[in-house]
Amino acid sequence: MAKRRKPGTGSVHLRKDGRWEGRCVVGYDQRGYPRTKNCLAKTKGECLRKLKALREQCRPPEQPKEIKSGMTFGAWLDHWYQTCSMPALRPSTQQEYELRIYRHIIPALGEIPLNKLTEANLQQFYHQLKHGGRLNRTDLYGPGLSDRSVRGCHITCRAALAQAVEEGLIPVNPAEGCKLPGEGRREMQVLTREEMQRLLIQAKEDGCYELLLLELSAGLRRGELLAL
Repeated sequence: MAKRRKPGTGSVHLRKDGRWEGRCVVGYDQRGYPRTKNCLAKTKGECLRKLKALREQCRPPEQPKEIKSGMTFGAWLDHWYQTCSMPALRPSTQQEYELRIYRHIIPALGEIPLNKLTEANLQQFYHQLKHGGRLNRTDLYGPGLSDRSVRGCHITCRAALAQAVEEGLIPVNPAEGCKLPGEGRREMQVLTREEMQRLLIQAKEDGCYELLLLELSAGLRRGELLAL
């Protein structure tokens, strides 16, 4: 079995014309899709050397660290998102991250120095989100965010702080020991016999009686039902 290359080092394969081709990711476009470059060689060894040189050539220059000891968590979170996270995210996922970061996390924790942020700060923040963190439509959903949204904020904080640890800016990740709300499950809503009868009567008029009868009889998922 061929030895798998480490992630981020590119790929090498033998072409039909007998030459070896190496390919590596050199960046991402505005939609989050990878941009690649390739190299060609007569032997695998030569191709590996060319691929290594190509990666070095395309590697962006290291930016001088602008992180000072008094840098706030908000400034670091923005820096982490813009440079480390956003380029690899799809536009829809970017919207989710930006909502968490700029409407929830930074307003609440942004002024705390990065090296002073504690597990207690994060734990209190998650508690506040759960009981009063919703910014709109509170009349429909109540004042607190869902467990899923709270966990999403935690995942973002933990990832940003893990990068800070990796770069030697803080000694430990304060988000690692936080306790989070469990992933609550919605209570299943089951139709009554009368509701099913009314649904099937309407389905006959709409021309989808067989489809809904099969769904009510077998309990298939939407994808399974449509496939049939």
